[in-house]
Amino acid sequence: MWADTARSAEPLPPLGGDVRADVAIIGAGFTGMSTAYHLARRFPDLRVVVLEARRIGNGASGRSGGMALNWINGVDARSPEHARRVFEVTRGGLDWIEAVVREHQLDVRFNRKGCLDAYTDARRAEEAHARVEQLASFGLPLRYLSGSELERVVRAEGVVGAVLDPTAGQLHGLDFLRELAPVVRRLGVEIYEDTPVVRIEEGREHRLTTPGGTVRAATMVLATNGYTGRLGYFRSGICPMHSHVIATEPLPRERWAELGWSATAGFTDDLDRIAYASMSADGRLLIGGGGNGAYSYLWGNRTAWPREPAAQYAFVHGILKKYFPRAADVKISHRWTGTLGITMTRVCSMGVTGEHRNVLYALGYSGHGVVLANLAGRVLCDVYADNPEPWRDLPFFQRPLGGIPGEPLRWLGYQVFTKLTGRSPRRYVVTD
Repeated sequence: MWADTARSAEPLPPLGGDVRADVAIIGAGFTGMSTAYHLARRFPDLRVVVLEARRIGNGASGRSGGMALNWINGVDARSPEHARRVFEVTRGGLDWIEAVVREHQLDVRFNRKGCLDAYTDARRAEEAHARVEQLASFGLPLRYLSGSELERVVRAEGVVGAVLDPTAGQLHGLDFLRELAPVVRRLGVEIYEDTPVVRIEEGREHRLTTPGGTVRAATMVLATNGYTGRLGYFRSGICPMHSHVIATEPLPRERWAELGWSATAGFTDDLDRIAYASMSADGRLLIGGGGNGAYSYLWGNRTAWPREPAAQYAFVHGILKKYFPRAADVKISHRWTGTLGITMTRVCSMGVTGEHRNVLYALGYSGHGVVLANLAGRVLCDVYADNPEPWRDLPFFQRPLGGIPGEPLRWLGYQVFTKLTGRSPRRYVVTD
């Protein structure tokens, strides 16, 4: 759906020949493009090369539900100072997107009408109410909605309360990336599409081999999230999870108000395998998740779905009809699958690795990638500049990743655990 409605862009040529660069970035999604932007702005003399296996935004950046959310998934901050810090950092990621769109006059569909955490269980709703009052006392701009106040925003079947973050929103990711690409190229960055990296020889100077040539660079950036295991990195830290998503035909906002969706950019529910939904600028309801049927793990870390996942799409359609029964007959115009990068704790990691400390990475966003992956560009630029101090106190900085077994235990464990519990394997994290 995002590809069909995105601003048009001419394909960029693949790499042909051998080049030397200061920084080679693998992946042209949010992580790669934001890193390229920040490096080029701060260090205009650097030669920065971006290698994209297919087209800009082909991965999760162009296949998500579109919600631009605050917070770091997997983190439960207890102290006022840490809660404010995490919220301010992620809100800064949202503000950066907005600022770049404004500064460069990009034609991007991006709204900040707020997103909801919806609760379908009375006990969990009361706990959320108490929690949001605590967070509001810390200075976070969150509100608890129920009754008629909630119904003015969304009327979803079975939802008894919700937490509203008015600073969150929805981003058309391919609009943003396709509009950002010419800006980045004018700053001197070289972007090559249809250029998969098929071999990496890591060293003081890395050698990246592609079908059409090679890139030698002193610094390499892994901006491949759920695909990173295919490059030989973070195999025990990242699980490539397939999320199946559907979108309706466009309807007028007045019609959606009648069907139950009024004045919010998106919502997620309170289930372990969350359902999520958002409203596009042209009036399409996107929805995914809601149970085991909406997510898949394929044997051997495979990132390409081998067949039409009809049963999975039907499951997601059932979630739409569950929450919005009045929209049961609305036509489904698009169905697609995207690869998420999931960690065991759901906390992402950003930092530097490698024998020579010249491999930068940011990955494992676990569903919060629209904001965190764009924020990653600032983080990695500071790491490159040997100035990581602004980020050391954050849960994602240099966070160790691991705990995911190899095959066959990975596939067997996932299948058994999800079928027996209806939940996704994870470890919970509380930070002060």
